[in-house]
Amino acid sequence: MSGFVEWVQSVVQHLGYTEIFFLMALESSLFPVPSELVMIPAGFRAAQGDLNPWLATLTGGLGSLLGASANYLLGRYVGRAFLLRYGKWFLINEAKYHEAEALFLKNAKLATFVGRFIPVIRHLISLPAGVFGMALLPFALLTTLGATLWCGVLVLLGYYLGEPTIRLVAEYSHLFGYAAVALTALFGLWFLLRRPRR
Repeated sequence: MSGFVEWVQSVVQHLGYTEIFFLMALESSLFPVPSELVMIPAGFRAAQGDLNPWLATLTGGLGSLLGASANYLLGRYVGRAFLLRYGKWFLINEAKYHEAEALFLKNAKLATFVGRFIPVIRHLISLPAGVFGMALLPFALLTTLGATLWCGVLVLLGYYLGEPTIRLVAEYSHLFGYAAVALTALFGLWFLLRRPRR
């Protein structure tokens, strides 16, 4: 994990639009790349005149859409069939699966948008959207909007607060990685095993 974070930090040192797009695509998939480690330095580089803040924000949002779409497709074409076939081995029978499906779809649009602002949930929210068959167009629109707004917030932090914020994020970025892995597993188990209240 520490080696992976060090690699991300080395890429960030040469941050351009391509690197922003690639790293934010990883961040929105299952790889524990902290968005703070990418977009705050992008804001700092924008303040120095090396990047356009608006274009950096948009690039981050589009990269997030790519990574989230990969998770969505993984959930839709792999996760759904897997859970329906093997869910009983994880205490998820077909009835419980359909209860969870109904619960998610009832709140799918809100969860997809708000989830882009919540640590760890950002890595996960696309999976249930795919597993439970949320329509692709609203998923893509809400993901792009939420992710772009979040990238904009981080770019602003880097633009106005600069190097002290970057040093703080870099110092604790390995903890973000460990926390993302652990909480990803816990959230997945909690969501799939809980029984909605009637």
